[in-house]
Amino acid sequence: MGDIPMPLPEPVNETQRRFAELCRLGGGQKGGPARGKVLELLYESGSTLNRHAHKEVTAMLAEFSEENPWHVCFAIGICWGRLAQLTPEFIAPAVRLLKDWNSEDLNTAKKYHYERGPMPIEESLSGGHSMFKIITPSPNLPDSLKEYQKAQERWLKPIMGPSRPKYMGSWNATAMFMVALFSNNDLSVHLDSPVIMLPPGGPVHKGLSILYEHHILSEKPFEKALNDKETDYSSLYNNNALMENILKGRLNWSLLDVHSGLYMLGTRLAESDRWF
Repeated sequence: MGDIPMPLPEPVNETQRRFAELCRLGGGQKGGPARGKVLELLYESGSTLNRHAHKEVTAMLAEFSEENPWHVCFAIGICWGRLAQLTPEFIAPAVRLLKDWNSEDLNTAKKYHYERGPMPIEESLSGGHSMFKIITPSPNLPDSLKEYQKAQERWLKPIMGPSRPKYMGSWNATAMFMVALFSNNDLSVHLDSPVIMLPPGGPVHKGLSILYEHHILSEKPFEKALNDKETDYSSLYNNNALMENILKGRLNWSLLDVHSGLYMLGTRLAESDRWF
């Protein structure tokens, strides 16, 4: 691409309005915004959103404390992917479906869809149910990043293989681990390298693209297999590596802060202006 930054879409939240102002002020590479100020904006937005995420996850895990926490985290991941409403009324049948597939709970869970309709809920839960038949989850969430890494490697192995269950795209392949990390702030603040890969698509991919177009990143994010029904290791790895590149430009933040900051920069949801 040329040296002229790409025009920004109409801002839908304060993060995007502030980024647009930084672009107007310039001071960065090739006429783009100043890198340090952009990273500070991502930190402020990401860390603020993450405080709300921590509250959501811990509240749901407490409400469903008798259930396997991995099932609860997978169900929350579906909600954070903008497929279902994050309510106990959805989480309860979703968790039961991940254990035992049945039409009654499926019909109930599908009532809590967003604008994409009920089928993505069914497809995601079907993929999760298939995965949990292949991978037996531990009864507790890990207490170290190393154990999280091992758990994710076990989870991704069948997803990356020829027998990959249907409907396990890049979000469903990774969101459960991101959700689980929010249950332990003392642990997640130490995520300073992509030992646990975070979801690279959707608004996060758009956020990475915006930073590339405005010369904060020198490499364009991978676009291969970032849809709902496929996943690709190179896309997961390379886009997480770009997040690590952003992380290294500022001290005292985590990849979860980067990820959430990118989400706020890339989302097109008008309601994101009311999240904090």
